[in-house]
Amino acid sequence: MQHLGGIHGTGVLKCGDKTLGRADYDFDGFLRKPGEVIGSGEIRMTPDRLRQVFGRKDLQFLTDEGRLLSLRFSDKHLPEASDAAHVDVAGDLPPQTEWRH
Repeated sequence: MQHLGGIHGTGVLKCGDKTLGRADYDFDGFLRKPGEVIGSGEIRMTPDRLRQVFGRKDLQFLTDEGRLLSLRFSDKHLPEASDAAHVDVAGDLPPQTEWRH
């Protein structure tokens, strides 16, 4: 696996058509095989809102740039009052050439 760099920004956490709240993101991209980019990193939102969505498996993240990503929480437990959670990312990630090193 090859590290491609990182992207960060803000967006909206969604479940189906329902908006769950705004969040900041900081993702690293990796090239798994030619043409297949995957990601991992953190999302940040208010602790109350993060507790409400933590552990869900049907989450999508719409970045302010218009990319629709699928998120899966990597951790099994969320520390109390935490405003950040680690996620695995798939979906409409930027192609290999658009990641910042």
